[in-house]
Amino acid sequence: MGAVIEGVGIYLPSKILTNFDLEKMVETSDEWITTRTGIKERRIAEEETVVDLAVKACEEALKNAGVSKEEIDVLILATLSPHLGFPATACLVQEKLNLPEIMVFDISAACSGFIYGLDIAHAYLKSGKAKKILVVGAEKLSEIIDWKDRSTCVLFGDGAGAVVLGWNENSSSDILASVLKAKGNLWHILYREPCGFLKMEGRKVFKEAVSCMASASLEALEKANLTPQDIDLVIPHQANLRIISALAQKLGIPMEKVFVNLDKYGNTSAASIPIALYEAIKEEKLKRGMNVLLTAMGGGLTWGAIVLRF
Repeated sequence: MGAVIEGVGIYLPSKILTNFDLEKMVETSDEWITTRTGIKERRIAEEETVVDLAVKACEEALKNAGVSKEEIDVLILATLSPHLGFPATACLVQEKLNLPEIMVFDISAACSGFIYGLDIAHAYLKSGKAKKILVVGAEKLSEIIDWKDRSTCVLFGDGAGAVVLGWNENSSSDILASVLKAKGNLWHILYREPCGFLKMEGRKVFKEAVSCMASASLEALEKANLTPQDIDLVIPHQANLRIISALAQKLGIPMEKVFVNLDKYGNTSAASIPIALYEAIKEEKLKRGMNVLLTAMGGGLTWGAIVLRF
């Protein structure tokens, strides 16, 4: 018996904002951004809301899973850019998807939101209270970015990714182990001002990201009775290529086993891991039977890791 990822879907806005476009907006350059982050372009939602992005990702996930809306028991939505103060963005997604009268809610765990949601969904399935759960990470970060602040505006993009997680009586679990943590005393190095813009102390975030993700990954691997050498693919939160490279080095995993797509989309926060998961499957870099490590860190500070046998 176990929880299985039955389908994955994503949605990315059509507008592409390149580093060369940003050169016209702030004092920066393609070389400066690429060298420090690995990002070349990002997607920007113009007329679409974060609700629209989430709905389209969920629709594709349901289609790819071969699951009807009526079969979904719970909807968990991770975002740091909700459409309204309240109700939860998940309620608005429920309305647009025309889901039944089920439990829906948001998670605010910043860039760690998707893996937090995946772990909650796994626990809920394991308890027997649900059989199929939609977990979606969706962000419209372009609404909360100060486009005059080059330290943040070059980093982020919009997008959404979703998975259908189901309970299968005849299958071993995709989720082998998880470790999720937080330390609220460091909230001030990455946060959003009240009704304002995202603020970040980049150097401190870098240091914490590498350390926290590495330690959580090793702890999760130990729980799963695996070593870094047993991992076939790492899908990290897509924040910064330097962070990802430093993490791989700390874990002793070659970059050939690490999936990276932030050059195309930038940091999409809670959406980054499901978007990367989807693309890894499409590019056949992720296949059934592989051991996979998901890891992320975000504002809170929140962080964690999940080990899957996909």
